[in-house]
Amino acid sequence: MTLVKGGFNYYSIPIGVICLESYFPKPIGHIKHPAGFDFPVLYKTVQGATIERLIGQRDIALLQPFIDAAKELEREGVKAITASCGFLALFQREIADAVDIPVFISSLIQIPMVYQSLGRHRKVGVVVANSDALSADHLAAVGAENVPVAIAGMQHQPQFVDVILKGNNNDFDLDVFRDELFAVIEAMIAENPNLGSIVLECTDLSHFAPQVQQRFNLPVYDLTSLTRMVAATVERKIA
Repeated sequence: MTLVKGGFNYYSIPIGVICLESYFPKPIGHIKHPAGFDFPVLYKTVQGATIERLIGQRDIALLQPFIDAAKELEREGVKAITASCGFLALFQREIADAVDIPVFISSLIQIPMVYQSLGRHRKVGVVVANSDALSADHLAAVGAENVPVAIAGMQHQPQFVDVILKGNNNDFDLDVFRDELFAVIEAMIAENPNLGSIVLECTDLSHFAPQVQQRFNLPVYDLTSLTRMVAATVERKIA
């Protein structure tokens, strides 16, 4: 008998996730917290792929290991592939070209869709791990180079920097984390009162997506909600 949970066939794996190497806790809602999904997820960690190498250094030497991981996930039967850091947007096209299944490597890929849902006087608010490191190349790689956006970064928030960006320790206070995120969003909205939606680039922010939506009363898009949507498209439920 085929085991089915939430309409998904457990002999198949809808989603594969290419992971950076990191060791801090991944709370519910994070792409690397499998209990947050009602379908199986297969993870593949690229050893040596750190946040510093990807975001700080834009190390092109990481591209081939990411492609290799995508090919391994495809061979192991996943039906679509994502990743654990939105800055992988830089490699969206190369990784998609390397496999024969859908790739949505970054939450940023949603920006054009989100903008099309808004009135033309609205901007898309984008919260990223480090706005200084986000380039026009990242946006162009996901087709968002011509979208009106307001970009805010977490790179000046002490706990976020200490744990996520610098990796100085592997523990954090979720309340402090939330307050840092809220402060960044509040400043972004104050400078851009015409924001229509928020896209969270960083997978470490996904845990707070429900709180952000309630606090600011705006639609909030993140990688976890996108992953659920893609999973539902690559393995449709039969009524």
